[in-house]
Amino acid sequence: MLSEFLIRPAALLLSSCIVYSLVSFIKHCRRLPNLPVIGARKNDLFPIFQAKWRNTLNFKAAMEQAYTQYRDRAVILPVVSGGDSVMLPYSEIDFKERAAQIYQTDHTFMNPRLNRAARYDTIIRTIMTPQAGVLIPALSDEVNWAFDEYWGTNTSKWKEVCVFETVRHIVGGVANRAIVGAPYCRDPGLVNNGMAFAIDVPFSASILNLFWEPLRPLIAPFVTIPNRIHTRRFRKIVLAEIEKRLRDYDARQANPEDKSIDPEPNDFLQWAIQQAKAFGDPYMWRSESLADRLLILNFAVLHTSSLFATWAMFDLAACEPKVLDELREEITSVLAAHGGQWTKRAVAELEKLDSIMRESARLNSVLAVGLRRVVLAENGLTTPSGVHLPKGTHISVPVYPVMRDDSIYADADTFMPFRFSELRRKQHQQQRSEGEEKEQGSNNINMKRIPNNFTVTSPDFLVFGHGKHACTGRYFAATVLKLILADAILKYDFERQTAKVEGPWYGDFRLPPMKACIKIRRRETPA
Repeated sequence: MLSEFLIRPAALLLSSCIVYSLVSFIKHCRRLPNLPVIGARKNDLFPIFQAKWRNTLNFKAAMEQAYTQYRDRAVILPVVSGGDSVMLPYSEIDFKERAAQIYQTDHTFMNPRLNRAARYDTIIRTIMTPQAGVLIPALSDEVNWAFDEYWGTNTSKWKEVCVFETVRHIVGGVANRAIVGAPYCRDPGLVNNGMAFAIDVPFSASILNLFWEPLRPLIAPFVTIPNRIHTRRFRKIVLAEIEKRLRDYDARQANPEDKSIDPEPNDFLQWAIQQAKAFGDPYMWRSESLADRLLILNFAVLHTSSLFATWAMFDLAACEPKVLDELREEITSVLAAHGGQWTKRAVAELEKLDSIMRESARLNSVLAVGLRRVVLAENGLTTPSGVHLPKGTHISVPVYPVMRDDSIYADADTFMPFRFSELRRKQHQQQRSEGEEKEQGSNNINMKRIPNNFTVTSPDFLVFGHGKHACTGRYFAATVLKLILADAILKYDFERQTAKVEGPWYGDFRLPPMKACIKIRRRETPA
């Protein structure tokens, strides 16, 4: 009797949800523009729904079809992780709607209020980026320690290392030196839980995106169990340091002349405390709130930077020896010119290494589509080509096929390590020649900014996004990656890989091979 009492309401609720979902799905399909649907077939009963699963299972093929057949037209490209997105030609990149909440942060982050109010961009833009030069000695120190720890110092034997597994710890430790400082940046648990959370979020968001929106609060507690576990573990590691920092901050404010109080550290945690106190919101300086801010920043930094660095290591291992020799020559000459110490200026002068990074990122972008947005205007949006997009439409632009287009990049599928440094060198020469012609006898030549370095975005290089919403932390990430790669190149020989290994696709995400290894050996005397 009891079971019957429970089953009938449950069955009624389930039936109602199915009917509502079908009605919502039909309405949604009617709202979509009349555009080609990539992955749909002639006799499909539910073309968008069926195309969504086909595209998710082989997104690379769907992406290539969309780009080759409809290069200058908008298309609908359904995929599980990204909804029924209208993909615009990359020439129509300049739209200003806010980014879609792909990651379902109201559910996948344990503190949605914190995420909305945290103002990370402000700290990164106004403090972290200008402080890069001051942070470099500490970051360099962490790079040295991390390679000794994870790649070793044996100069007599080749050592096989799992690239992603070791690199994620190296990147995590170096980045967290600027986020929370030593010794916490060397705690494997901090990096492991930060990386695990970075994996939890997109995975749980993809599952939640499959469900009708009103059901997500009911499903999220089960889907996001790993998110909560890793959040609690991360908090446990950093809470003692946060509480000490808060006590010291209050004591310092009460008695600025007290020399017994530890001086203020120069890292993200301290800047977050200062910001929270300045805004006067006690919720923002709760220990758990500050711990979650550190975890969210780890989510933003560790995932993409670790993947970038992993792909770059594979590309370096596949390079001809003369390429590595040329890179070592650049690195040693730059260091010598700056007294053997890394500085902001020295890092900026690594143009060939910068070219390697940009070329690797071009060929190995994690996202196949980018600039995901949602149309927010009540009356919708009309694109330059005349396609009307109603309010609520998800839009994106191609990334993967654009960066492999031979009409944009010569021999686009080939890894050319110095592609961009050569281009910059030619631009330098051309601008210098033009300047000399215009200002004969004058040393005050107005040199234009040279594009094509790692952090510069454009419609045909969308690794960091583009325009107003381009990644604010890319300058810090570029500094960290250059220090890591420069140290690896100087200190280690790479056993040449005859063929670069490929990684798996998960919907519209492309990852490096997580278990693949390379052989390295510590060099006797770094050049």
